Amino acid sequence: MNSLEALGWDADFARAFDSLQAPGLRPARVLVGHAGLCRVAWEEGELLADFAGRLRLREAGAELPVVGDWVAIAPRPAEGRATVHHVLERRSRFSRKVAGDHVEEQVVAANVDTVFLVSGLDGDHNPRRLERFLTLVRESGAEPVVLLNKADLCDAVAQRRAEAEAVALGLPLFVIEAKHGRGLEPLEPWLQPGRTIALLGSSGVGKSTLANRLLGVERQKTRDVRESDDRGRHTTSARELLRLPGGALLIDTPGMRELQLWDADEGLGQTFADVEEHAGACRFRDCAHEQEPGCAVRAAVDSGALPAARLASWARLRKELRSLADRQDAYSRRQAERRWIPIHKSLRKAPKKRG
Repeated sequence: MNSLEALGWDADFARAFDSLQAPGLRPARVLVGHAGLCRVAWEEGELLADFAGRLRLREAGAELPVVGDWVAIAPRPAEGRATVHHVLERRSRFSRKVAGDHVEEQVVAANVDTVFLVSGLDGDHNPRRLERFLTLVRESGAEPVVLLNKADLCDAVAQRRAEAEAVALGLPLFVIEAKHGRGLEPLEPWLQPGRTIALLGSSGVGKSTLANRLLGVERQKTRDVRESDDRGRHTTSARELLRLPGGALLIDTPGMRELQLWDADEGLGQTFADVEEHAGACRFRDCAHEQEPGCAVRAAVDSGALPAARLASWARLRKELRSLADRQDAYSRRQAERRWIPIHKSLRKAPKKRG
């Protein structure tokens, strides 16, 4: 038996479910997502669920159920199966652009309360990559907590912590040693029953090791990083909602080597709040902070009030988002044109009425 509250159910999700006015359907949460199938937990156990035909036709790929989603199912307990008919509105939505050249959104997880953003203090340490991850997390609607792992492999912990703090801008930040279970006590406030945590970070930073520590068992496979570059190999191959001993819920996402942003203007502004603060004093509202006269951001860099690396990183990510937006618009136009082609053909073939 499952308690919906233990799975993260609350009054807001209950209202969303009631608004469906769908008698015979029951609420459930997606534990594991597969191609065209998912495993869900409801108040009477777990079921393997497929997707209703109307859901497949009505929703784009980004709107189909993913791990963490709350869904409305028609259960068939005797068969151990169910059918998903609706996906409830997501409280948070963890998205990225799919890898490669395709202009499509990939939702990685949904309804995450807190993201433990794991960064290695070894040779993988990179404040610019941390800015990128923070932009993604802030855009999702989840709360970011920065964890600097592998303190035992670093001789400059204080310096690297200071570099990370300059990027985190007051966010909760902790130095840990997941392999030895050290420094994890401060995480307890975020590990409350019914709360959903996601782990995010590059391959080899110790996400699976941390997951094992939180789970209390060696469930997630781990591998040593390569000595040549301190990078790891992918050890988590699926996104799964796991239950922690204290009642919190954990999503361990696969390492993401190619992390591309998706519609993250708001997340960019929050991650670079220091840039935005100076931008408010620029002479021109649409100042790009390049060569415009009266640019307060450039003045802050010149005076040392704003690190030049921060502005350069903001500009790089902003350019990437603008380029992605242009590609999205072009893709939408091509799709609209393709939809009209068969209509135009049918109109040309239609017999003309004689007067």
